Amino acid sequence: MYDVTIIGAGPAGISSALYAKRSNLNVLVLYYGESNLEQASKIDNYYGFADGINGKDLFNAGIIQAKNLGVEVKEIEVLGIESTGETFNIKAEVENYETKTVIIATGNRKVKPNIKGIKDFEGKGVSYCAICDAFFYRNKNVAVIGNGKFAVNEATELSHVASSVTIFTDGLEKPECDFKINCKKIKEISGEEKVSAIEFEDGSKVSIDGIFVALGEAGASDFAKTLGIMQEGDNIKTNEKMETNVPGIYACGNITGGLMQVCKAVYEGAEAGLSAVNFVRAK
Repeated sequence: MYDVTIIGAGPAGISSALYAKRSNLNVLVLYYGESNLEQASKIDNYYGFADGINGKDLFNAGIIQAKNLGVEVKEIEVLGIESTGETFNIKAEVENYETKTVIIATGNRKVKPNIKGIKDFEGKGVSYCAICDAFFYRNKNVAVIGNGKFAVNEATELSHVASSVTIFTDGLEKPECDFKINCKKIKEISGEEKVSAIEFEDGSKVSIDGIFVALGEAGASDFAKTLGIMQEGDNIKTNEKMETNVPGIYACGNITGGLMQVCKAVYEGAEAGLSAVNFVRAK
């Protein structure tokens, strides 16, 4: 059982980890994939670096700092978050983690496929959350677009209610799983009032009742939809203490919108970490 689990190891996530750990709590940081910070060749506008600093160097320095303080840091893909009432269960690719509070600091990396018709049919057969919308596809034939562990996890959720689930990789490498897989390149999503078919570049097509997009890895928006966290567009809505509308869940950094800068992420991470500390102590 962890007191605070942080998803994301950028400036916001690590900042929250440092404040929570220095308050003598049991802290876990989970992260996966390359962050926006690592892609920055040079940062000149962050305090304390006279000649600037490489984004990847700053990212790695933060992780080392957290580990030196005793924070447990794991590079592992998070597939979903579930509320168990008093605590939260974080489902990862290898094992699950139980925690009293969660801080979402993944950044805003929502991936949408560049497929004709996807945007037109959002809410009309195209969904981005299996746990949220699986109920509407009982005994239906559904598709999952993606090729990673996140896609397989979404397909697993759908398999409990749908009559059939097929993973469509859109030309990418197929994942290892027991689901039916179609690797053809997708040309278009078609239908009239609702989705009815997936058409391929080779001219063929398949009939389908619903499509769930699960590209890349699960992100902040996916977690928010599953937990009922309020959003403004693709951003998570918080108050000044970085609290969401779900008690025990906090968000900080790029996922809250506004200024996309390291200084803002560090500040919000500190607020989120201290808010989580107060929540755990109050409990």
